[in-house]
Amino acid sequence: MSGENSSADDVQRVWDVVVVGAGPAGASAAYAAAVAGRSVLLLEKAELPRYKTCGGGIIGPSRDSLPPGFELPLRDRVHAVTFSNNGRFTRTRRSRQMLFGLINRPEFDQQLVEHAQKAGAELRTGVTVQRVEQHGSAVPDRRTVAVFLQGGETLLARAVVGADGSASRIGAHVGVKLDQVDLGLEAEIPVPETVAEDWRGRVLIDWGPTPGSYGWVFPKGDTLTVGVISARGEGAATKRYFQEFIGRLGLAGFEPSISSGHLTRCRADDSPLSRGRVLVCGDAAGLLEPWTREGISFALRSGRLAGEWAVRIAEAHDAVDTRRQALNYAFAIKAGLGVEMSVGKAMLTAFERRPGLFHAALTGFRPAWHAFRDITRGATSLAELVRTHPMAQRALTALDRRRPVGGESPLGGESPVSSESPVGDESAVGGESAVGDEPSAGGEVSS
Repeated sequence: MSGENSSADDVQRVWDVVVVGAGPAGASAAYAAAVAGRSVLLLEKAELPRYKTCGGGIIGPSRDSLPPGFELPLRDRVHAVTFSNNGRFTRTRRSRQMLFGLINRPEFDQQLVEHAQKAGAELRTGVTVQRVEQHGSAVPDRRTVAVFLQGGETLLARAVVGADGSASRIGAHVGVKLDQVDLGLEAEIPVPETVAEDWRGRVLIDWGPTPGSYGWVFPKGDTLTVGVISARGEGAATKRYFQEFIGRLGLAGFEPSISSGHLTRCRADDSPLSRGRVLVCGDAAGLLEPWTREGISFALRSGRLAGEWAVRIAEAHDAVDTRRQALNYAFAIKAGLGVEMSVGKAMLTAFERRPGLFHAALTGFRPAWHAFRDITRGATSLAELVRTHPMAQRALTALDRRRPVGGESPLGGESPVSSESPVGDESAVGGESAVGDEPSAGGEVSS
């Protein structure tokens, strides 16, 4: 355990809020509860900092959800995105303004925890939560939750926030139900300066060979984060895609410093977000964007809400008030993140059927690229875009229903927007320039 661990004298202390898990969701929950003046204990089974399988992209909603004064430890600032369709029809889009930032999760998570501590939260690392109970001999009254740690220690709290990841024990207590499970494979690959320079400020997104799959390259200084994700149950195909992806990028000769795998789990629409005085957030609640599987912004936003409502639950004096506050938390999640998830599921369904049309839109249709740009910057959200732009809703419906009619489409064969080229070779011709609709050479367009 770390030197910051509480002493055994605190075993019978009743905390206002105990947060399980010190990732972005847990640290955000702990911060929100601590700045409200409540006693907060943040529990983490690992020693910090620790590695997490994650691309590390920080989009606008993530930046907007950080604590005041938080300085992002950015490893790169993305101004360009190279899109490819299973290694073909490669094209790069560029933006004068930063699209999103890239971080290393150990540094990012550590800073979030430090902000929670500065706000007054206490941290214990190296401890594993086995279960929580809201009834029984270990629970002194109906306003208290017992948190059982490995090794026999029991903690008491007025409210508990489960932020213990996608294999959450707190989520099991709440009864979280899953609708979508995907497998991600990722490697951190150190590269020479000449290779790193070629990727600086630019990421790659490759639409993969199996429905709903895609790969990415995120540069972080002298290291490239390379990964793929697809539906669970496609393990062999996912591994094959990962190996082929690395190979065609010309990175097979470099030794990864870290190779890892991770399951992402997306909640069902009717999945609970609370049980009694216990709330769940982030991955523990199955909160992530279903199409991209982006989870950091969902973790930060749901964690903040969980911390705020945990404070209200800690203040509740009876079951009726507790239930009211828990329902308010669920409403806040569903009204914001829930709507984004619903649109994301529709996007995933359309993408699974017609990845080539998504690729053609992003690389050859200016409004689609502008929507991508605005979403990553945080100027709008996918849900807001669909809600306020009837054309976007119609396009999503059309993508969901459309079938290829005669001849070859961008799903295979000739692309309507660029010539076929290997990933990294930005030689396609056509598209929009920074100043109008004139073609620009090099397969690159700016906005």
